[in-house]
Amino acid sequence: MTDGARPLRLATYNVEWFNALFDDRGRMRSDSGPSARYKTTRAEQLGALGIVFTALDADLVMVIEAPDTNGHRSTVTALETFARHFGLRARKALIGFPSETEQEIACLYDPDRLTLQHDPQGVLSSSHGSPDAPRFDGTFRYDLDADMVFESIRFSKPPLELAATTSSGTRLRLIGVHAKSKNPYGAVGREAQIRLSIENRRKQLAQCLWLRQRVEAHLAAGDSLVVMGDFNDGPGIDEFEKLFGHSGVEIVLGTTPDPALQLTDPHAAMALASRVGLSPTSARFYIAPQKRFFEALLDFIMVSPDLAARGPAWRIWHPFNDPGVTSIPELREALLQASDHFPVTVDLPDVI
Repeated sequence: MTDGARPLRLATYNVEWFNALFDDRGRMRSDSGPSARYKTTRAEQLGALGIVFTALDADLVMVIEAPDTNGHRSTVTALETFARHFGLRARKALIGFPSETEQEIACLYDPDRLTLQHDPQGVLSSSHGSPDAPRFDGTFRYDLDADMVFESIRFSKPPLELAATTSSGTRLRLIGVHAKSKNPYGAVGREAQIRLSIENRRKQLAQCLWLRQRVEAHLAAGDSLVVMGDFNDGPGIDEFEKLFGHSGVEIVLGTTPDPALQLTDPHAAMALASRVGLSPTSARFYIAPQKRFFEALLDFIMVSPDLAARGPAWRIWHPFNDPGVTSIPELREALLQASDHFPVTVDLPDVI
């Protein structure tokens, strides 16, 4: 198969505390100090990540929780150092609006196969905000609970909007997402946890409604669109979904019956079809009080109808559920050491 005939492989990967693996000059801290991973050193986590990124061999990786950008640190420097050290094809890095946290949304991509630019859409809102899909570093106003009061919503991690052109001239729109977590961090007591969970659910849904407005604008313009990342959400993932009718993922995919206005992700479709049955998972967390692991489907790659019609192939690189991974012990163990999320890929044929 020639390079031109090879499908375009896009990946999304949430790397747990990637930032802690680099110093302020963007150099890898490949030493015996503890990483954020349980009983894993920084050198071990970096080595595991090198194995995973190499195995992915993706043309573009949307890195969720990428190293920090601030007055002292550079996401681009850190990621390009990482890519150069491990000899990755996806060796050029790009970031959009910096995050308010130490977790950025960035991408690594192969410049021989893709040309990219940060291309934010929407008008920058005033401090008061706008209900009409403002730029993602602005403020969105939406009445979430139908009480005639508009809440102000901001992204702590503004989505990364990219204009992409493949080596053959095909144009794509990409949006990298890290939606707000619904977990009640910091709440003490059952009632406080419930209140904060509901409030966080509202904010997460508002972010997804904002995203959906942008999706509809791209679909109306006939754009080939990919929305990818960590939504901290999925169909049937918690009891609060019943209060609001839909999960955030369903909202972004599209609740309209018109197929021309729907995005496609087969893993989300499986979860929707089996609320109490088997469904795929993309993240694995240890719950200390229960002394067990909990798995969830949090990471998605959604594509527009024109891309779905090309017959893409999706894959969750799960160390226990993917036979192609399970049969390679080194890769299986690397995935467990590297992060609490597993990569998700989609191979798009006939776009290169």
